Amino acid sequence: MSVTQNITNQSFFSADDKPQEECGVFGIYVNDEDINAVAEVYSGLYSLQHRGQNSAGICVNDNGTFKCCKNKGLISEAFRENALEELPNGKIAIGHVRHSLQKFEDDDFASVQPLLMRYVYGSLAIAHNGDITNKAELHKQLAEGGAIFQSNSNAELISYVIASMRLQTDTIDDAVIKAVDMLEGAYSLVITSPSKLIAVRDMHGFRPLCIGKMKNSYMISSESCSFDSLGAEFIRDVAPGEIIVIDKDGLHSYTNYCGKPTAMCIFEQIYVSRPDSVLDGQNVHNFRMNVGKVLAEKYPVDADVVCGVPDSGSSCAVGYSRYSGIPYGIAIIKNKYIGRTLSMDNDGMRKRILDIKINVLKSTVEGKRVIIIDDSIVRGGTMAHIVELLRKAGAKEIHVRVASPPFRNICYYGISLPQKEHFIANQLTPDELCRNIGADSLEFITVDELLSCAVDSQINFCTACFSGDYPTEKPTEFYDKFSVKIEV
Repeated sequence: MSVTQNITNQSFFSADDKPQEECGVFGIYVNDEDINAVAEVYSGLYSLQHRGQNSAGICVNDNGTFKCCKNKGLISEAFRENALEELPNGKIAIGHVRHSLQKFEDDDFASVQPLLMRYVYGSLAIAHNGDITNKAELHKQLAEGGAIFQSNSNAELISYVIASMRLQTDTIDDAVIKAVDMLEGAYSLVITSPSKLIAVRDMHGFRPLCIGKMKNSYMISSESCSFDSLGAEFIRDVAPGEIIVIDKDGLHSYTNYCGKPTAMCIFEQIYVSRPDSVLDGQNVHNFRMNVGKVLAEKYPVDADVVCGVPDSGSSCAVGYSRYSGIPYGIAIIKNKYIGRTLSMDNDGMRKRILDIKINVLKSTVEGKRVIIIDDSIVRGGTMAHIVELLRKAGAKEIHVRVASPPFRNICYYGISLPQKEHFIANQLTPDELCRNIGADSLEFITVDELLSCAVDSQINFCTACFSGDYPTEKPTEFYDKFSVKIEV
């Protein structure tokens, strides 16, 4: 059996042949009678659907009375017909779209967010994006103190920490501040207490979070594209380490944990976020265009057409085309509407699904030397399949350029990746990988080159999955054993 066949058999149909998207959070504090909190959160979540497709939910706070509507699936599936009409039009509402590290069929409904808990000071609802790196230690500490966990959710863990701190403080603001002192790792949160909307971003700023405004009402979102979709005004990003509290008196900022070294996940720019979002000053589309320019400058090749693998590779391909002068063309057509019901375990069915999902526009590539740009290569199976399809469509040469360095290390901060021994870059040299995906040439952008593309970013980046340079201490071995039960 050839190495190409071996790559195909091992990784071709793996769910983690691509890094999985993050979760998305959204919240609103309404100060205008003509704004419907539920409708705005529902619409805001649609603009964040790319960050998670496993489940979706909304929790409304109507003067201290909380009611949730949530379910598994896409937004269109999670909210059954007329379900949202059963929610009250409260002053505060939060929402969540979720990607789980667990297989969908093994997923527990209790982990679907927003998570609602009731304790001595009323109710608390929370939606979370990221991954807590000291969750094992906190879970053990809380469980020994009498906490009974109903799910494997980071959100439940965080809510228990906040509730325990509330028993020691005078206000929910102080409780959240004390809770942040106990949490390590990546977290962007939206929380509603009986009278307040609270946003929290970890001190490194691993995951994006921003503030918007519609008339006199405030919004919190994982990405600024939500505000554009709703016709709201982008105000600013939540600073790394900042806690935002919105109540009847307006917006309040706590900066106790600001000023630490920042480390936003670079994969937010490469792949996760929508191209029309601006993250901490950096327009995502422009970043990807810059990546394409660098790939053209550093790794040129004679070709007739340059194409991107949708969606994130498209902006890179445009940047490559503009710098190199090689015409841009659309070669890869993706079907985004492959339902979960077709995601079967049978490899033959999975191959059929992939054939349906990816197709090549023959007229773009036939008889031509083609440059194809993708955002990443994890196991190699998807790119091997794309190269095969391009060959069948008549491409004369195929030159692969990758908008990220080779993956070599696992992520502790929320990106779903396989164990490091499964990364194809840890198994084959670039030359071996090039031969075994069937390409004529293969080049990856370097970490330094990638960082140079973020010309407008106001914060620094985490590149640990490529470089092994983690911005925090690595979690304990206990974390690795515990994390298989924890979702993002």
